[in-house]
Amino acid sequence: MENILEVKNISKKYQSKQGEIQALKNINFVIQKGEFVSIIGPSGCGKSTLLSIISGLELKTTGEIFVENKKCEGISNEIGYMLQKDCLLEWRTIWNNVMLGLELKGIKTKENKEYAEELLKKYNLYEFKDKYPQELSGGMRQRVALIRTLAVKPKILLLDEAFSALDYQTRIMVTNDIYNILKKEKITALMVTHDISEAISMSDRIIVLSKRPGCIKNIHKIEFDIENKNPINCRENPKFSKYFNTLWKELGVDEKEQ
Repeated sequence: MENILEVKNISKKYQSKQGEIQALKNINFVIQKGEFVSIIGPSGCGKSTLLSIISGLELKTTGEIFVENKKCEGISNEIGYMLQKDCLLEWRTIWNNVMLGLELKGIKTKENKEYAEELLKKYNLYEFKDKYPQELSGGMRQRVALIRTLAVKPKILLLDEAFSALDYQTRIMVTNDIYNILKKEKITALMVTHDISEAISMSDRIIVLSKRPGCIKNIHKIEFDIENKNPINCRENPKFSKYFNTLWKELGVDEKEQ
């Protein structure tokens, strides 16, 4: 498989009244096209900061980001970003919310509008295109937010606790939906989450960060012998609890040290 994202020697330092704080230290990893990779770690270890650096929304102190072997400085059109909240504009219809990214980038072409329409139809949201966000369930809103992001045709999707605002049952169903959408659309994903079960059920690999300053403690390959792999099937697999126990213990060491 071909590499699509390389994070090379990334470090981040902040200045505070107490002096210099190192949030991240020497982060190195590579993600291949089509992979789904999660980042987990103790609170305050720099997970979301790392995602913001990769997106170009936050400056790094040292290191380099490469997308498809090209050095990336600032915000890249190849990278989409989904936050914890869906950030839909309540005064715009679903269709106009989906169009927002295309408008901001100045690429609201006939071809891109047709692609967005196709996505809404494919994932059962087209009949709601003239409704407003407050008329949709939390799970549907999150799918609209994903389609808004996919409409600009990113090659890499960053997810920062993208499902944590949903209730437990909705969260499981939405992670299943979004996993299937990303696989069908062949989008590479990098997700930050506090939820170990979510990481295991969705990921091909899981990166574990240490306590601050965050550095890579371990990278686990997640493999399930499942023909039609999806998060719900993975949760029911006998391997799931073994992965969970391994990661729980690995994170528990850091929690005791804090």
